Amino acid sequence: MRALIAAVAVSLVGQTAVLAASPKPPPLNNWLDQAYEQELQASPMTLTAYGSKEKYDQVDDWSVAAQEQETATLVDSAARMAQLYDYDALTPQEQVSFDFWTFRADSDAAQLPFLYHGYVFDQFRALHTYPVRFLLNYHRVDSDADMVAYIERVKGLAGALGQGLVRAQKAASMGIRPPRFAYETVITESRGVISGKPFAAEGEESVVWADGVAKIAALHDAGTIDARRKDALTEALAQALREDFQPAYEALIAWHEGDIENTSASPKGVHSLPDGDAYYAERLAFYTHSDMSAEEVHQLGLTEVARIQAEMATIMREVGFKGSLQDFFAYVRDDERFYYPDTDAGRAAYIVDVKRLLLELEPKLPEYFGILPTSPLEVKRVEPYREQDGAAQFYQVGTADGSRPGIYYIHLSDMTAYNKTDLETTAYHEGSPGHHMQLSIAKELTGIPQFRNNVGYSAYWEGWALYSEYLALEMGAFQDPYNNFGRLVAEIWRAIRLVVDTGLHAKAWSEEQAVDYMLNNSAIPESAVRSEIQRYLVAPGQATSYKAGMLKIQALRADAECRLGEQFDIREFHDTVLGGGAVPLPVLEQMVSNWVEGKREEQ
Repeated sequence: MRALIAAVAVSLVGQTAVLAASPKPPPLNNWLDQAYEQELQASPMTLTAYGSKEKYDQVDDWSVAAQEQETATLVDSAARMAQLYDYDALTPQEQVSFDFWTFRADSDAAQLPFLYHGYVFDQFRALHTYPVRFLLNYHRVDSDADMVAYIERVKGLAGALGQGLVRAQKAASMGIRPPRFAYETVITESRGVISGKPFAAEGEESVVWADGVAKIAALHDAGTIDARRKDALTEALAQALREDFQPAYEALIAWHEGDIENTSASPKGVHSLPDGDAYYAERLAFYTHSDMSAEEVHQLGLTEVARIQAEMATIMREVGFKGSLQDFFAYVRDDERFYYPDTDAGRAAYIVDVKRLLLELEPKLPEYFGILPTSPLEVKRVEPYREQDGAAQFYQVGTADGSRPGIYYIHLSDMTAYNKTDLETTAYHEGSPGHHMQLSIAKELTGIPQFRNNVGYSAYWEGWALYSEYLALEMGAFQDPYNNFGRLVAEIWRAIRLVVDTGLHAKAWSEEQAVDYMLNNSAIPESAVRSEIQRYLVAPGQATSYKAGMLKIQALRADAECRLGEQFDIREFHDTVLGGGAVPLPVLEQMVSNWVEGKREEQ
């Protein structure tokens, strides 16, 4: 990393005289748009995710060399920006963009020593199923050329998987492997991707084949292609899947099957990896946007757990439950009244109730927000090929033009993993006022550099979504005390993450120690707990971002309320927080401070 930054500095010193004689640089927004466009051109799949059909037949480079080049380019651009622009002469909004871009460069540079530490294939990020998710959810087919591009991407994604496998093999040679359960999931799900037609003569259609055939059929039905062209495209797709896609997945499966014996059946945190402590410190800094040590994060978690449990005890008394808080946890966790039937009818009822709650809260949003999203929201069950029992629900943002809606996805294969008391909380977290609202507003913002519409950090995203759970209470939700208890279960879940994540990765906790702590301090179903602990094991630090972000937003609001008194406007505060994109927390703090100072000057 030092060598990279030093090289940039030497390069810029030689350019100082040229810069001084150069014409005035373009407005910062324009300059940043050009820099970001260069970044996007290196990622055809990101272009597609943003709704563009540029480079539609190409895929990304998944090699370490490509990641190193991407970071070098970003570091160089941040250094050039600092040379070209006088920070004090920029507008407040331009300073936000300047600080955000600089934060990105510093953050990416800090990751360079650990490029092989991040697990390539695991059950959480699921890179092994991303080619399928990408083709199904992002690659639209509106023309013959689009379908040709789809087929080329089938071939290209096979190559990208190969690059990922090379990366995983190199990491393994360095003693860096995900836990055994991750291998098992990768093997099982990869087999699922290439099961059925056209990979086998018998059986059901594979999910990617069914998707491609359906898209070709839609072109034919619309009169865009004739029957002969339909047959030709169908055959070309089958050939690409059998000759490119299938061998890539078979190689991935074979290596994981051969290497699994080198993993431990008892998973360990990253403290067990070479330079694991330094890697975890970098991950905590990345996810909390702070310099807190693992011990400080751990103690913060313990403090928050104790505070939230006191609030839980109040609700327990309110509903008249007799017994200890742990008894109440067990009652809410185990009693059948708190679960939907593990049937198709139960799954349908779950989705109906989620949609109803979101619709009921929607009319209240204008009382708390001036900026509202225009993008629609859909609620869907996760597709069978990637559905996991007890896995976390999640949100996938749509496009700015509304051509692809935001989607709130729910794993429903195991209804015993979803407690009814959690349904309302998760709906607001993933929908509005949570992820759907924040991410859609960011996509739709104008007058800012394009990167701020798209780039963001977990501490902001997840911090906002967790803050939104409490905000929904302020908006009049959670009338049922058990659902309000569920809200606290969700909040204590995030506080427990501070304890458990640091326990696993810095204090050498075993998987069972982490499971026991979570079960003893919450009412979360055991199947969900075990899924969560495995998630933390393969994504060190990520679980700490939720509470870190929520506490920062709450602290900024409390400070603004104190400093502004009757002048404080909740709608303006929220518009300030959401009106700049998913900025790093230090940048958000400066944005809110600027807003407060501006309000005070109005007095």
